Amino acid sequence: MRYELFIGLRYLRAKRRERFVSLITWIATIGVAIGVMALNIVLAILTGFEEDLRDRILGFTPHVLVQSEAGAIPNYPDIVARIRPLPKVADAQPLVYGQLMLSTANSAAGVMLRGVVPEPSKAPELEKHMLEGSVSELADTYAVPLSEGMGDTVRLPGIILGAELARQLSVEIGDPLNVVTPIGRTARLNTSPPVKRFAVIGIFDAGMPQYDATRAYVSLADAQRIYGLGDAVNRIEVRVDDLYAAGEVAKRIAAVMGPGFRATDWMQENHNLLAVLTLQKAVYFVVVLLIVLVAAATIVATLVMVVADKRKDIAVLKSMGASRAGIGRIFVYKGLFVGTIGTIAGNLAGYLGCWVLQRYHFIELPKDVFYVSTVPVKLYPEYFAIVTFASLAICFLATIYPARQAARLAPVDVIRYE
Repeated sequence: MRYELFIGLRYLRAKRRERFVSLITWIATIGVAIGVMALNIVLAILTGFEEDLRDRILGFTPHVLVQSEAGAIPNYPDIVARIRPLPKVADAQPLVYGQLMLSTANSAAGVMLRGVVPEPSKAPELEKHMLEGSVSELADTYAVPLSEGMGDTVRLPGIILGAELARQLSVEIGDPLNVVTPIGRTARLNTSPPVKRFAVIGIFDAGMPQYDATRAYVSLADAQRIYGLGDAVNRIEVRVDDLYAAGEVAKRIAAVMGPGFRATDWMQENHNLLAVLTLQKAVYFVVVLLIVLVAAATIVATLVMVVADKRKDIAVLKSMGASRAGIGRIFVYKGLFVGTIGTIAGNLAGYLGCWVLQRYHFIELPKDVFYVSTVPVKLYPEYFAIVTFASLAICFLATIYPARQAARLAPVDVIRYE
């Protein structure tokens, strides 16, 4: 063991007259531990919120969206066949998307209607969030009473609503509702927009009010009839193997499709929201890091007091041939040891705190505000590594000034005055 490390560790053991210095050392160690623990827990919670929100968004939006500048895409089977073999593309599906109004006898609501292929494997995220019914039921028609009190029935195509939208319209499974289709050319004839009737065959809960209150799903064929597209669609949604490769896949699709088409990835579509989340995480990281900085200031104070107390020891060591660099390393080692112990303890406490939050969910949140009922926690080793590096770097910087003061101490001044 080098003498600098041996002496630095030896100075951690306080003598009776140095109890106050030892107390400050412990305070500094605990301060570093608290700062590291808080950083780890905050990053885990913010990452949990970010990923939970991302998963909810991607559950109801495509990873890559392909659109034609002409609007309709009549030859979509050929385009889908060209997109699917591309690298990192998991699947590509035709989609009809547009705005319209749903109405019942007592209420009405504007919605974003999506026409999808009525197979659970083609809309897995929608199927996963279904409270009642199934995506496959969109392929059938359903018998609904023609009028109340009469035995006659009429068969209607099915529609799936968000839970909040179903509540606003006061409808349940099996209830009919009206789909007010786009006016189009009839607006010039001063006629009412055409109305089609559908039966509610499913209700989904995305966990996000903006989706649950504004989304409705019908089969692809029904959506084509509603918008008068014939055999065409107006969008193609692409799902990728790696979410963060969506931008690369979008560029590759745009190159393959050529002019007249555009491909946008989910990060472009949700750029503002993702930027806010990233900025929020950075701000919280800096704010909580201030706890470690306060602890580092305590380390500086501790080492300055130790240097003042060990002037005679420093003079003796220099008289015996110790270099200025060697003297400085003694106090660097002491400060780093305090920081290392605090960082390890903080990492362990942070991991334990995150594990408790993950397992027991004892912190409840209002779902209508946070879209989740408990605090989401997501642990990543790289975040622990970043926090560890930041903590040790701050603790190292805190040792530089006291170490330089010790290294500059002249033995002759100690001998002369002490």
